[in-house]
Amino acid sequence: MALVTGASRGIGAATAAALAGGGRRVAVGWHSDAEGAKATVAAIEGAGGEAVAVGLDVADAGSVDAGVDQVEEALGPVAVLVSNAGIAADGLVARMSDDRWRGVMATNLDGAFHVTRRVVPAMMRARWGRIVTVSSIGAYVGAAGQANYAASKAGLVGLTRALARELAPRSITANVVAPGAVATDMTAALDGIRRDQITSVVPLGRMGTPEEVAAVIAFLASDAAAYVTGAVVPVDGGLGMGS
Repeated sequence: MALVTGASRGIGAATAAALAGGGRRVAVGWHSDAEGAKATVAAIEGAGGEAVAVGLDVADAGSVDAGVDQVEEALGPVAVLVSNAGIAADGLVARMSDDRWRGVMATNLDGAFHVTRRVVPAMMRARWGRIVTVSSIGAYVGAAGQANYAASKAGLVGLTRALARELAPRSITANVVAPGAVATDMTAALDGIRRDQITSVVPLGRMGTPEEVAAVIAFLASDAAAYVTGAVVPVDGGLGMGS
């Protein structure tokens, strides 16, 4: 069974669909978009898969524990975890409040820790598991106005590589996917000029799709990726080459 956090839309929803298409039962984690989660579940069920929506706030360890309890009761232990939940709250460092800094760190980095800590014991007992964290090209190239976001996403690399070393003796892998510019609701809100500026620096000359990122995540969650752990896999159209 797979749990995907932040699966109401975008990369998370595409990942849930990809994992379900590969035969896994999927828990669609959501926090602020219940209707999006319901739509993701409906799409999976319409394609013949099995899924449930589970509301949880990854920044709150108690909420995570309660949500995973619900998932385990409905679908069984989590064997595949995709930590995708994330937020952005951009601003220049000189004007960034503590609340804006901590809010992004709490969801993006603390949240991945909370969920991982909750599901890892079952993976260890089973001596099998897959953990994939969704970082960003911003983790290693940076972006003005995104110090909090970049720091949180870079932290995911350290967290995941520590997990890869800790859990390897139990045949549990942990990897990072680092998307670049992807066509999601967030990028759709940008004006045409800004989108053109972004795509102009991508070697492939376009934004990626959520499905392209999901395909890489699904591979890392599969038996075929049993010898891949501690990796950071860019899905960025070549934008971060050499970084």
